[in-house]
Amino acid sequence: MKRIQHLILGILLALPMSTWAQGWPSDYSGVMLQSFYWDSYNDTQWTNLTTQADELSKYFKLVWVPQSGWCNGMKQMGYADIYWLDQHSAFGTEAELKKMISTFKEKGIGTIADVVINHKNGKSTWVDFPNETYTSKTTGKTYTLSWTNPLADICTGDDGGKTKNAGYNVSGAADTGDDFDGARDLDHTNTEVQNNIKTYLDFLLNEMGYTGFRYDMTGGYSPTYTKMYNESAKPSFSVGEYWRSDGLSGLQNWINNTGKTSAAFDFQLKWLINNAFNNSSWSTLANYTAQSLIGSGYAQYAVTFTDNHDTYRNSSNMLRNNIEAANAYILTMPGTPCVFMNHWKAYRKPIKKMILARKLAGISNTSSVTSSKGENAGYSVTVRGDKGSVLLCLGTTTVSTSGYQLAVEGTNYKMYVSNGIDISSISAVDNEEETKVTLPACATKITGAKYYCYFEKPSNWKTTIYAWPWSENGTTVNVYTSWPGSTADVTNVGTNPATGNTVYLWKYNGTKSVTMIIFNEGKDGSQTGNLEFKNGNYYTAAGYYGNVEDASTGISKITTTTNTVDAPMFNLAGQRVGSNYKGVVIQNGKKVVRK
Repeated sequence: MKRIQHLILGILLALPMSTWAQGWPSDYSGVMLQSFYWDSYNDTQWTNLTTQADELSKYFKLVWVPQSGWCNGMKQMGYADIYWLDQHSAFGTEAELKKMISTFKEKGIGTIADVVINHKNGKSTWVDFPNETYTSKTTGKTYTLSWTNPLADICTGDDGGKTKNAGYNVSGAADTGDDFDGARDLDHTNTEVQNNIKTYLDFLLNEMGYTGFRYDMTGGYSPTYTKMYNESAKPSFSVGEYWRSDGLSGLQNWINNTGKTSAAFDFQLKWLINNAFNNSSWSTLANYTAQSLIGSGYAQYAVTFTDNHDTYRNSSNMLRNNIEAANAYILTMPGTPCVFMNHWKAYRKPIKKMILARKLAGISNTSSVTSSKGENAGYSVTVRGDKGSVLLCLGTTTVSTSGYQLAVEGTNYKMYVSNGIDISSISAVDNEEETKVTLPACATKITGAKYYCYFEKPSNWKTTIYAWPWSENGTTVNVYTSWPGSTADVTNVGTNPATGNTVYLWKYNGTKSVTMIIFNEGKDGSQTGNLEFKNGNYYTAAGYYGNVEDASTGISKITTTTNTVDAPMFNLAGQRVGSNYKGVVIQNGKKVVRK
């Protein structure tokens, strides 16, 4: 029976949309890629992603892309949404988006749309939602979004009363979920709102060619409306971002109240992963049965992840340590793993091997965990698939590996698959030709320094650059006494001729060890994310780029390239700073829009 099910799932993307897999298919063995991070305007260009279709199709069955409607600016990630049918954006034109989606579909990849329907922005005022009409050039079908009385379409208590205080007498019903401070909360009890959303989702699936939806901020409205919209649109895949403080029961209740028409991101597993991998507290992973969707009978509806665009930009939410091992964990366990783009770029070869190991063993979202053992210095887990089992050992374990062969290993992890499985495809990953990245001549190997690395400053940053290094080995030890760190150890060494950006060298000969580093432009200014430190690494604002110690010529063979982009501007509280920015930030665990 399972062979028949897998055959059906294998051709799912080619079936008409009337063939609806409710919520998330059972026994689904695909892996998803989140193809963006905050301000990934270069990496996530539709044309850029299209060129990667051949490679991505070998490992991923779904690719989640950012909200693709026009938001009145080329530096907008899409979460302060304005237009729904106008599909040109910071990431490319409508034609480029359609080509990417169709190319992915030809290669067996479904594209997941980011659907932002909790809230909406006006064109030029708080409430002037644009009426939109779109007529398909291929089918002749016309889609119309009409906001006849926007004040009645907005929740009455929007922005905690700020909207009314600003002179807009909104008259919709009370919000059915959390209030979102910064954009207009749509009244989902309103028939006009419901019909416009149904039209929008129909447009995404049947005109643009998307395969399914990722619903943004689903804690902002009742899950019964997600049920309504899914039953109307019938996406092949649906997953909700339910990020609230009501724990595992909240996630389960949300899934249940959608009528199980949608999966959910397993945030409870994410927090367990943070605790275990940031602190190398391996034995705590044994708690997954009581703390996560995948361990509580909801694995079919669990999309697992190690980081996403929101968690990654907040130092208290992001995964900072053992990132490669954490990806091995979600790619071993039941549920549908979603790999974060920054991790894919930094650990491409090992993640490829992990995905292949999962595929070769036949692990799916409903596979069984046959053993789970926490030890003082390690943890091991075995998951049985259709074709064999995967055994993952984290830290130091005493578990027997008899009957298994090593598939992939790295710092603090070893991933095994059953004997008898042909792992030649995994071995072949090592022989793939790697991308050569040319580093500027000013980035050279340094002798006589205990620790050093390079940082290429974005053009819009200040000229004074600070370094904030620390060690993260169970206990956090900062190299410098106070944020934002040191400028004395940071030196301007030249310019990258390819970008025109200034390159800085950080060099340290002190007694403290370094495993992580942040570059920033001072208090309350722009900063990078938390960067894993390695001597000779070359970083841009988007993250790791190359390593000068890999070759004395300054040309590094690495498996990922990163385009230089404007850096995310966040302070230590995870708040976006900058007077001209309109977009979403995280404050106190909740999404907030800054204008």
